[in-house]
Amino acid sequence: MNHHICTCARAKRARTMMSIALTCFSVFVIALAVITTPGTDSVNAATEGDPIRGKDLFVKRCGECHSLDADKKGPRLRDVYGRKVGSIASFKYSDALKGAQFTWDQNSLDKWLTSTESVVPDNDMDFHVPKADERADIIEYLRVSSGR
Repeated sequence: MNHHICTCARAKRARTMMSIALTCFSVFVIALAVITTPGTDSVNAATEGDPIRGKDLFVKRCGECHSLDADKKGPRLRDVYGRKVGSIASFKYSDALKGAQFTWDQNSLDKWLTSTESVVPDNDMDFHVPKADERADIIEYLRVSSGR
């Protein structure tokens, strides 16, 4: 009889330990899913960007066609972050960009700098920034320059 009580107590402890282990594992899996799921509020280090590096990259990579405050070959880019595509009245955009219906933000700028054609086919800008960290830096510079 004592052997049976002892075996039952061990089995109950084992079930309790298994239940605790499964609960901890479930919490871990849920936390991992929340941390790694992309979304508007979860931005990883590669997409945060450094506005100081972004300014240097902007001048070197974008400065021939763009400035912050004057239209050049491309439109001025101060306040681009949060601005509707093709909305600078003084700039002559391609028909494709005039017809685009979105606002420039982290996601749209990243896609644009990756491949302009994939965002707005038949646009007049044939340029891309292949490195994700450089795109993030430029975008952060544009965001800060836009007061956002």
